Amino acid sequence: MHILFLSRWFPFPANNGSKLRILNLLRGLSEHHRVSLLSFTDEAVASVAQPALQSICDRIHVVPWKSFRPQSWRARTGFASVTPRSMLDTFSPEMVRQINHILTDNSYDLVIGSQLNALSYAPYFRNLPALLEESELGVYRGQYHDSVSLRERIRAGLTWFKLQHYMARQMRYFQASTVVSEQERHLLLTVVPDFHDIEVIPNCVTVAEYEPQNGKRRPNSLIFTGPFHYVANYEGISWFLRDVYGLIQAQQPDANLTITGDHRDLPLPIAKNITLTGYVDDVKPLIASSSCSIVPLHSGGGTRLKILEAMALHTPVVTTTKGAEGLDAVHEKHLLIADTPDAFAQAVLRLFHEPELRQKLVVNGYELVCSQYDWTAVMPRFLDLVERVARS
Repeated sequence: MHILFLSRWFPFPANNGSKLRILNLLRGLSEHHRVSLLSFTDEAVASVAQPALQSICDRIHVVPWKSFRPQSWRARTGFASVTPRSMLDTFSPEMVRQINHILTDNSYDLVIGSQLNALSYAPYFRNLPALLEESELGVYRGQYHDSVSLRERIRAGLTWFKLQHYMARQMRYFQASTVVSEQERHLLLTVVPDFHDIEVIPNCVTVAEYEPQNGKRRPNSLIFTGPFHYVANYEGISWFLRDVYGLIQAQQPDANLTITGDHRDLPLPIAKNITLTGYVDDVKPLIASSSCSIVPLHSGGGTRLKILEAMALHTPVVTTTKGAEGLDAVHEKHLLIADTPDAFAQAVLRLFHEPELRQKLVVNGYELVCSQYDWTAVMPRFLDLVERVARS
């Protein structure tokens, strides 16, 4: 079977969760089918001469991505449109030309559109069977429900209203959709009640790539992984530094925190014993050498790859209810969940001082990743869905 994979993210370098998911899906598909990749890229000049990518993709095409510009002419006219402003402003005529060119010159059996951005281009799929990969609505509903000011609530509510109606229109071009959690599945059904072919394909890791690292654990060390261009990461670590970290250091003065990822020079609350690494090529050794991985998120959607990575590396996790959302992880069995500053601080301190609890979480967390969140175990479900959609 010949598949066209339309992607918002060019999967190299695989330096965020979306890219990692796309790369692993491409790998799994390529073992059974021919796959052509048509991808947006944030780079000024994207190199398609990536040996690892060329080995799994039959053809690779790229289109420059233009980020949403709220003050642009398109975005301003979008106030009067029933289509979300971001969809209007980021719509790419060049992507349409590429789709038309590729589908004219080659015979395809299926189109896979990755993430909600693919909705804009579905009318150009020429009635080919189509699968929407990773429909994620939780972040938009969350922005509406979590809005503090009246102005923010009105703007977020309008976006959420438009997105629901836009999806209801555009989903007619797709025969099936994947989501990363049961929560996202129920949310999609509330927006498109008559769309029933929805498969939960969670975010996963390839456990074999996360073998225990050599080296010692740094005592009383915390790590937070994630770039700040994802607003939930920035808001979460700001909350931790402002409200939680001081409580930990009051009882454990030598507690130290490493923050990885592109920080975009955004300001953070002042605190002691912090290391900002910026982007690192391989974050696994840093996670594996830390006493605890923290995921203090209060917004966003999907499931947290950073939790799965820590579990695969035998590093215990403290997170919030929102951070653990979408995972079949149980408090006190696989990780610790705390939502208030005092509870979060006490959870971290317990991991510092209770080796038996720490070991229990490490063992159970690793077993959970291996059984439910390893691409080796999950990929067959995705491949079955792909073949079912193609037959439709």
